[in-house]
Amino acid sequence: MKSLLLLLSVASVSGLILVSPVVAETERFKNAKLVRAEEEKMSSQFGTAGNLLAQGVTRVTDVEVIQTEAGLELVLKTVAGSEQLIPVISPVGNDLVIDILDATLDFSIRRGIEELNPAPEISRITVGKVDETSIRVVITGENDAPRAEVVPGRDNLVLNVTSKGTVAESESIEEIEVIATREIEDGYVVDNATIGTRTDTPIKDIPQSIQIVPQEVIKDRNATNVNEALETVSGAGTGIDSPRDLFTNITLRGFLVNTLTNGLADPTNSNVNVFNNIDRVEVLRGPSSVLFGQGTIGGTVNYRTKQPLTEPFYALEVEAGRFDLYSGAVDLSGPLNEDQTVLYRLSGFAKTTESFVDFFDRQEYQIAPVLTWNISDRTSITFEADYSQINTPFDAGLPVEGTVEPNPNGDIPRDRSIAEPDIDDSENKVFRIGYDFTHRLSDNWQLRSTFRASLLDLDREIVFNLGLAEDLRNVNRLFDEQKFEDNVYNIDNYVVGEFSTGSIEHKLVAGFNLYRQDTRIKDAFGPIAPLDVFNPVYGSEPIGDTFLGFDVDSQVQSVALFVQDQINFTDNLILLLGGRFDIANQDFENAANDTDDFTQDEVFSPRVGIVYQPSEVITLYTSFTRSFQQTANVFSPAPSKPREGTQYEIGVKADISDRFFTTLALYDLTLTNVPTADPTNPFFTVPSGEQSSRGVELDINGEILPGWNIILGYAYTDARVTEDNTFDEGNQLSNIPKNQFNIWTTYTIQQGSLEGLGFGLGLIVVDERPGDIENSFELPGYTRTDAAIFYERNKFRAAVNIKNLFDEDYFVSSQSRNSVFPGDPLIVTGSLSYKF
Repeated sequence: MKSLLLLLSVASVSGLILVSPVVAETERFKNAKLVRAEEEKMSSQFGTAGNLLAQGVTRVTDVEVIQTEAGLELVLKTVAGSEQLIPVISPVGNDLVIDILDATLDFSIRRGIEELNPAPEISRITVGKVDETSIRVVITGENDAPRAEVVPGRDNLVLNVTSKGTVAESESIEEIEVIATREIEDGYVVDNATIGTRTDTPIKDIPQSIQIVPQEVIKDRNATNVNEALETVSGAGTGIDSPRDLFTNITLRGFLVNTLTNGLADPTNSNVNVFNNIDRVEVLRGPSSVLFGQGTIGGTVNYRTKQPLTEPFYALEVEAGRFDLYSGAVDLSGPLNEDQTVLYRLSGFAKTTESFVDFFDRQEYQIAPVLTWNISDRTSITFEADYSQINTPFDAGLPVEGTVEPNPNGDIPRDRSIAEPDIDDSENKVFRIGYDFTHRLSDNWQLRSTFRASLLDLDREIVFNLGLAEDLRNVNRLFDEQKFEDNVYNIDNYVVGEFSTGSIEHKLVAGFNLYRQDTRIKDAFGPIAPLDVFNPVYGSEPIGDTFLGFDVDSQVQSVALFVQDQINFTDNLILLLGGRFDIANQDFENAANDTDDFTQDEVFSPRVGIVYQPSEVITLYTSFTRSFQQTANVFSPAPSKPREGTQYEIGVKADISDRFFTTLALYDLTLTNVPTADPTNPFFTVPSGEQSSRGVELDINGEILPGWNIILGYAYTDARVTEDNTFDEGNQLSNIPKNQFNIWTTYTIQQGSLEGLGFGLGLIVVDERPGDIENSFELPGYTRTDAAIFYERNKFRAAVNIKNLFDEDYFVSSQSRNSVFPGDPLIVTGSLSYKF
């Protein structure tokens, strides 16, 4: 592999200056740029930038900063066999500008690299693209432009750099310390994702549809939970629950998804999810059992938490809005010692809000410390914890008659609550703790061990409805007292390595996973007086004694071995092969009906994918993958078979420019062993059902012009029952629209007195969809408009976000004919934040 090697050598004592400045080849550079501009003009008549890249443009695949005894080495790695990089050097003010023609940054680093304070009297080094065929390295001195001398090597170019206040030779050389290194912010485009392969791989090289919701999108939209963040992802839905409820369910491609935190499965995310410590959300569509074990086939959503920074960082934010919404957040980070080997981050959050629904309020609290110890240049460990708590009543929804369908008594007010304000309440707490250990064995091999424990405790007393009585005005209700505990332990140990077999390059992942989940559920039910939804009188108490409905102890344990190989036959042809073997068992005991079932399954999950890139701009891919999930079913006369999912997917990914990315995917999903009614006993189920989903997804995100960002998504989803003993074959799956469209765009003024002022506008368009799997009624389609105005300058940011700008009446989801859930009306929030 050829490289351009920039050696930064800085001395610390006075003496004679022995290095002469290099004369800038300014005219040669200007002439070269004129020639290149003329070539670009001619090429634009026949094709895209991919044509230019095919005309001898060298691709820089990685940038490394290496500390040596003499100074620093900045290594620009290139593809083997590429033309040697030739720098053109010129001082400009305090900057030493190094332009490299006929070169471009690879997609994995296309946003460039920035390093602050790498050496005495040198304040910054940046590496970035000028255009499609040139790279610029800028070395900034604190007082003057640094001096430089080019030293030729075998396959490398070495640049010795000193500041004007230093010398090339001295009696002693101080050790050079890297103060801070960070990647330039991605904006609306993120190139790499670990969720697709467990390695830091460009999204374009992964044969599956992946969408990333970065921090800038979360901030611009003021997304306060995962459902709001995923409104920019095509086809994402809220499942069957209320958007105001404690539980967070997400659907993709017609099915529920798994949730991870930093790559480890964590079911407690669906119960208590305070969003303040989340940096970005990664979405992998389709099955992912090869990578993450048991799960559903809709997809996987991975929460990437905020990590410690090497620079001191302090941020405060306050927010207020409609329905008495008030919140405050703090985010602190930086080094704890002088050599910056120990870093910390501490996030804190508190929020209280009411709702348009009567008697509905909610409080959220979170504290999340993170500590990173860089033990050596090859070994590091991060310890992470968070305590989150949510106190909120239960949103039982409203009956179909009087909301979606007509009721002879009139329309039920959308703000009506069928709960009892003096009874309905829940307290939900979770404590999570874990570590992430990495040891680099060599430049190409590393060991990784990650662990996470999540301890959930949920107590609640709720009232939910059993449907309207015959008079269509009184709702029959039931009181429910529930105690729920869920303890999850998950550990991954694996090795990642890169090697070659002849001209074929491999990126291997192999390891094992241990998983345990202990669940305890105790539910007691009792009758409570009906409620007249048109003239409610509250104050009822449960009638008589409660009866035990569930008293369940469940233990799920699994051990798995997995291996995956990304095989690069050439620069544009990649084969992905993976497999996972799980031995999983479940002990399910229900004391309420005196049953105790044990089941064990040995399952192999394969994954095969092919990526072909006919140009630097276009990627074609196809893949096949499978998943499995054990299910506990108290209505099954015997242990159920695990649900198994199969997906076929083909797609196109396009990097239209270094700031614009799009994915078009077509897929076919099948889920088998779905519980369905037992023909011989209507009180039991058997695992003989089947459901399928076929569809098309389009995602576009990027920067149209400087300051103008956009995210656009469209999904066509045909999700149906294909085999069942109860429901008609061909029924659509509930809450899944056939057509769904979203767009969000922002523009920020780039210069002048109004620099930093920005505006955002978004649309969410959802087709009509069945409210239940029987397809007995439909939720109407809707169009919701969101908007934002914000001002960000230096360390200050102020924003106003508007949700449902035109106060549209719509329904988000439905559990059954008894419970449909209206969407929120017009909500305006204002926020102020300051970084220092």
